[in-house]
Amino acid sequence: MKHLFVVNPAAGKENVINRLKEKVASLFPQLDAEFYETKAEKDATAFVKNYCETHKEEVRFYACGGDGTLNEVVSGAVGFPQVSVTSYPCGSGNDFVKYYGGKDAFLDLEDLILGDEEEIDVMKIGDRYAINATHFGFDSAVAKTMANVRRKKIIGGKNAYTTGVIKALFTAMKNACKVFADGELLNPAGSILLCTIANGQYVGGSYRCAPRSLDNDGLLEVCLVRPISIFTFLKLMNDYKVGTHLDNPAFQKFTVYRRAKEVKISAPEGFVYSLDGELVTGSNFTVEVLPRALRFLVPRKAKPIAKDHIVPKAQPAL
Repeated sequence: MKHLFVVNPAAGKENVINRLKEKVASLFPQLDAEFYETKAEKDATAFVKNYCETHKEEVRFYACGGDGTLNEVVSGAVGFPQVSVTSYPCGSGNDFVKYYGGKDAFLDLEDLILGDEEEIDVMKIGDRYAINATHFGFDSAVAKTMANVRRKKIIGGKNAYTTGVIKALFTAMKNACKVFADGELLNPAGSILLCTIANGQYVGGSYRCAPRSLDNDGLLEVCLVRPISIFTFLKLMNDYKVGTHLDNPAFQKFTVYRRAKEVKISAPEGFVYSLDGELVTGSNFTVEVLPRALRFLVPRKAKPIAKDHIVPKAQPAL
């Protein structure tokens, strides 16, 4: 098997490509490994797709960066049966791997390379894909701010999501759109505070928005929160962060929760939504699940936090 490390040099605090080369050579000197350094936005998708179209042998891509890098690699890999994907989470946002307990296991390169593959679901949105979450409303406003402050001191880095939340409290408490889950209109009033359509469980670094989500059950996790006051939002925010909002009675009158195979959104022109943290503008869009459309490598010591996660048979890594 070919092992191809796709490195985003702008991810995180440093370019890890040289350190990665040294570690791979030290741990697995006989590994058929190559390294590719991305040159611009969407370059990873183009590189992965072109490689898959021109090489039919088994190949594994390691997305070396954050959720955006993983999204780009997944977007290039979907549809090619000879391909598997994993994450080496060295970016500032590493939300998807929290489904498997967090980034530490994925940063253990030996455990990662010798891990087991699973077939997981992918979200398709028009001609784009997402592996973790599609979200909009309050969350999109937060993501816009995060993109602007991510590399700034104090308000950026790990605090970027909190900075985004504070700004959105004054600008994005009510957002016009209609959400249909498998044909059911979830918000007849035509407005939301936020809506998350999830395959993973976390957004924003530490917010467990979809605590019941399974990444291989063939269903999307849909959580819609109706407009509420700032006071109520602040009162309930910790539940949304730790993932107890679906079980808190105080949240129930504001929340609509569904599992669905297809979610359609109708919104005004200029509506902004987020795919794995990447911002997209569009008035009407559909999110559909592609069941078990991707082979995803999980490190040996990683354990899904989802109690009903389906454990597949182990597959050889080398």
